[in-house]
Amino acid sequence: MVSDVRAEDFEEAPLRRRLEDLEWLAETARAHESVVRAVSAVTGVVPLRLATVCRGENGVRRLLDEGRNRFTTNLDRLEGRVEWGVKLYAEPDPEPDRASAAEPAPGPPPRGGDGTASPGRDYLRRRMRSRQTREQNWARADALARQLHTELSRCADGQRLHRPQSGQLARASGVNVLNAAFLVRREESDAFVGQVERLTPRDASVRVELTGPWAPYSFADLSEQQDAPPRQVRQEAHEGRAGA
Repeated sequence: MVSDVRAEDFEEAPLRRRLEDLEWLAETARAHESVVRAVSAVTGVVPLRLATVCRGENGVRRLLDEGRNRFTTNLDRLEGRVEWGVKLYAEPDPEPDRASAAEPAPGPPPRGGDGTASPGRDYLRRRMRSRQTREQNWARADALARQLHTELSRCADGQRLHRPQSGQLARASGVNVLNAAFLVRREESDAFVGQVERLTPRDASVRVELTGPWAPYSFADLSEQQDAPPRQVRQEAHEGRAGA
């Protein structure tokens, strides 16, 4: 499916500026998604990237002709399948800054006595416990991310790992540890959702978010995409994250 757009809005330079406008980008993405969702409800879809622009009908024909084999292969492979998104967020509480603000700074040592009661030592113990709790929460999130990816991959026809989201793209609290997409047969979606629910622990330090079903965006045109194992949680926590 195609639609006409104004050249002055979608030439290379103005389009680049618009893609940096988060409000415009969100509105355009919602419109794009609504069309793809409506079409995918009745037939197989290979979604193209947002803001794919062709110059006139000849440009559309050239796009289809040059990608005929790729499009046909993907349509055959994606027919009857949907995409489910699974995100895992770590809630490592207490955070160091928050814990520091909540805890009083060590005061002067008490006068008299045998010196066994030390506000300074108590403060350091609290900081140590806070750090240990945080490390344990990261470890649990790391283990759960790997378990989710491994177990859910067995229930799917394909999987893709995206960069964890951060900044304005991460609309939920916590640190996005796992951002995965799974290709699932439409008739097996209920079983997949049930498996996600079974694997989700009752643990305040982690949160699992399931989205979908979507048209299989992550699985269209796979020629340059590679599967990769989940990354270490601690590595992702220390490196800068970019939204997928």
